[in-house]
Amino acid sequence: MKKLFLLLMFVISNVPAAEPVILVLGDSLSAAYGIERSRGWVALLQDRLQQAGYPHRVVNASISGDTTAGGLSRLPQALEQFQPDILIIELGGNDGLRGLGNDQTRDHLDQMITLARAAHSRPLLLGMMLPPNFGKAFTEKFLQIYRDLAEQRRVPLVPFFLEGVADRPDWMQGDGIHPNAAGQPLMLEHVWAQLQPLLDEEMAGGMGSAHSPTILK
Repeated sequence: MKKLFLLLMFVISNVPAAEPVILVLGDSLSAAYGIERSRGWVALLQDRLQQAGYPHRVVNASISGDTTAGGLSRLPQALEQFQPDILIIELGGNDGLRGLGNDQTRDHLDQMITLARAAHSRPLLLGMMLPPNFGKAFTEKFLQIYRDLAEQRRVPLVPFFLEGVADRPDWMQGDGIHPNAAGQPLMLEHVWAQLQPLLDEEMAGGMGSAHSPTILK
């Protein structure tokens, strides 16, 4: 009996642990719209994780054209299916472009944060700005959605996901909205600056939801 117990313990201890998952819930900016999927920032993130020695697997649940309403409706099933340790939320841009209303956008993002934490997943929020032709007052109010949520819900934030990319025509596709392959590495750098502290906390056994958000300037 003792030998059987020791054998059982050996088998259990040598069963590989499930890979921790990073779930990306986004729109066309994360779905590699207009470029090869392997050159999108999400695919580059998987490469970066492997190179840096993190065991995480990235699941890309992004859909081109998606809104915060669509993301919210899909999130419960995605959380149940993939059980992510970290949820990257990259949504809202299509809400603004379609004039769906800032209050609605904020409420949907807020609910996503709540759902993530209830599923023991730590959220990371990627902020967006609207094109300047929408007017300075409107674009500032839209951007403030993300800053307010990050502060109030204590969520790490990348204030503008396309910082340094959107103002470079050579890094943008012909529509002026979607980055081409050249802009993807910088998009990844913006995400990595906020994601890596979460990864390190996780590896050290820390609680990500209790930390103060670091805001990328």
